[in-house]
Amino acid sequence: MRIVALDVRDIRFPTSVSLDGSDAMHTSPDYSCAYVTIETDSAAGLAGCGLSFTNGRGTEVVAAAIRAFEPFVVGLTLEDITADMRGFWRSLASEDQLRWLGPEKGVIHLATAAIVNAVWDLWAKAEGKPLFRLLADLEPQQLVDAIDFRYIDDALSEKEALDLLTRMRSGRTERLDQLERQGGYPAYTTSAGWLGYSEDKIVRLAREAAEAGFTHMKMKVGLDVEADARRAALIREAIGPEGTLMMDANQVWGVEEAVTAMRVLRRFDPWWIEEPTSPDDVLGHARIRREIRPIRVATGEHIQNRVVFKQLMQADAMDVCQIDACRLGGVNEVLAVLLLAAKFNIPVCPHAGGVGLCEYVQHLSIFDYVAVSGTTENRIVEWVDHLHEHFLHPAVVANGRYMLPTAPGYSIEMLPSSIERFEFPGGSAWGASRPKVIQ
Repeated sequence: MRIVALDVRDIRFPTSVSLDGSDAMHTSPDYSCAYVTIETDSAAGLAGCGLSFTNGRGTEVVAAAIRAFEPFVVGLTLEDITADMRGFWRSLASEDQLRWLGPEKGVIHLATAAIVNAVWDLWAKAEGKPLFRLLADLEPQQLVDAIDFRYIDDALSEKEALDLLTRMRSGRTERLDQLERQGGYPAYTTSAGWLGYSEDKIVRLAREAAEAGFTHMKMKVGLDVEADARRAALIREAIGPEGTLMMDANQVWGVEEAVTAMRVLRRFDPWWIEEPTSPDDVLGHARIRREIRPIRVATGEHIQNRVVFKQLMQADAMDVCQIDACRLGGVNEVLAVLLLAAKFNIPVCPHAGGVGLCEYVQHLSIFDYVAVSGTTENRIVEWVDHLHEHFLHPAVVANGRYMLPTAPGYSIEMLPSSIERFEFPGGSAWGASRPKVIQ
């Protein structure tokens, strides 16, 4: 099966109109993505789909970066790629000239993720399996061979990774059966807590979420600690003392600000504070974590690669590891971080929401439970109830749990009608009747 074309689309949704997704750092987001389709010469018409989530302006930059990789992808066969997944990943992440624009971070890494995820989607479709099942069925050595251990082997060796995966090989079927019996993988919701929502709307949505079976909810904080406290009190009242409340500052604070703010907000018993400061500040995270205990520090949404994750773990700077399916360089690098987290005994609670991130990360958490960590204790996946209707096989949450995907692939294929309507700037959603945005 040979790759014959790579198509890239700039897809944007005008979520800034309703302030869905608004937080302290991103006050008027238009949830968007650079969407990739890898076309093949297969008689069945198989294609791989992938995307990198963006926030509106700048999506065209990610799309251009993806196109820059086209000569390194078109012409390859799926069989050649899957026989050397580590080599394929490194051929993109460490491409001689494009690497200068990274390395392994920023727009180039987002482009790498979109392409790499599209290849995994294609592989899973070719095998007729959901991605989590493809990953779980691979031999431990195949998984290890997909990971680039350069820069992290001082913390996790290939042998350690292989030993861990081999130990977890038995019991996979039983763990999947247990997830099915429990009704799926545990989820929490952020849909009630966007910073731009009115207090009345927050209370209504928090109550609705509790009635829908969510026991964990997250709110955005960071612009005004007094307003944050008011909103936290309202959500705490809505979910009751037994409910679990999380907070997310989206990097808006400096280290001193974070410590001071959480000393005010700690009376609402938050389980964690997410992204309390710059995602690159390893020592800052470590200090915040020391000074606000027992509140946990969660981070990872904007951590650029496995190297920074490694450092945060080595420095005792995080309590909760939040992988992002396309901020990291696709499935290969996610595997590295899942194994690092298992080595350091840190629970993984992926970042989701956005466009397609819930569809992506459900597979990653299920695989983590089945083949890496073997537990769902203190592990939960973010759910944001926006934009799922634009996917062929959307993620489904019922009674506060992700249902296990059944369709082959990575669940990221978008409906042609949605691509046509929301492609920027020519789609009908961006016509004269829609709000104008600055390109």
